[in-house]
Amino acid sequence: MAGSAAMNGLRAAVDDYLAIRRALGYSLNRDGHLLPNFVAYLEATGADSVTTALALAWAVQPSNTHPHWWRQRLGIVRGFARYLNTIDPLNEVPPTDLLPAHRPRITPYLYSDEEIANLLAAARTLSPEFRAATYETLVGLVVVTGLRIGEAIGLNRNDVDLEEGSIVVRRAKFGKTREVWLHESTIDALRTYARRRDEHWPAAATLRFFVSARGIGLESSIVHYTFRQLASAAHLEGRGARCRPRPHDLRHSFAVRTLLAWYRAGGDVEPHLPLLSTQLGHIKPASTYWYLEAAPELLAIAGQRLENVLGELP
Repeated sequence: MAGSAAMNGLRAAVDDYLAIRRALGYSLNRDGHLLPNFVAYLEATGADSVTTALALAWAVQPSNTHPHWWRQRLGIVRGFARYLNTIDPLNEVPPTDLLPAHRPRITPYLYSDEEIANLLAAARTLSPEFRAATYETLVGLVVVTGLRIGEAIGLNRNDVDLEEGSIVVRRAKFGKTREVWLHESTIDALRTYARRRDEHWPAAATLRFFVSARGIGLESSIVHYTFRQLASAAHLEGRGARCRPRPHDLRHSFAVRTLLAWYRAGGDVEPHLPLLSTQLGHIKPASTYWYLEAAPELLAIAGQRLENVLGELP
């Protein structure tokens, strides 16, 4: 009975922990799925508190997976254990140096101007015509703003201010909200789409800015499926298993094009990086600095600048 009560206490603690963290703005979808599983594992072993050994054993249960996934699982348990430890010190907090692993970034597919033009041309061939307009405008918006595809799909009509020329991204990663300013040509394109949308669906069943041919909000899975069709129609081919054209790579391409433009203008790029971080919604500068090594063109320009500086030294 004591063990059963302890397990009930751990399950309740999971609910309390998730509720507190979510109240602070964290979604914790993965935590909400994995922590009950971890408590069930403790129950199966007869444990009534968290130990480092049990947390480690549970974290590495999945076989044939990248070690980074084990590290993520252990990190989720560590956060919960830290919370439990403030209630009952018998709960151990696993050290942070266990299971060191880093997932290599997927090599971004950097779109050329011609490839972007081909993507937009492919979007215009979709049917019906309203669907074509939706995808041409959606892809075009991501190309020129660097929005995540999910952020663009999730925009509501009141998030898009075509008079002020700005977009408010409210459902950004990490729960952050940011404002993105638009070029006049982008404002015109969005205004044209909004007019066609309202004519086609004068009483749409959604507040979303982008709507499907059925008058409802776009679904992420369908957008990604359609994008693969567009990439195929545009004859875009990947370079190896880890470099395939994806919607997210439009965002990568925006960042690299922006950096290249700054470098070619001859200015000091580093002070401008926080501006790009803000535009992209990065919370860590390292996420933006990564783009400096993501493109051969950027590395070549940076190398040339360094060579010029060294050549000027006495």
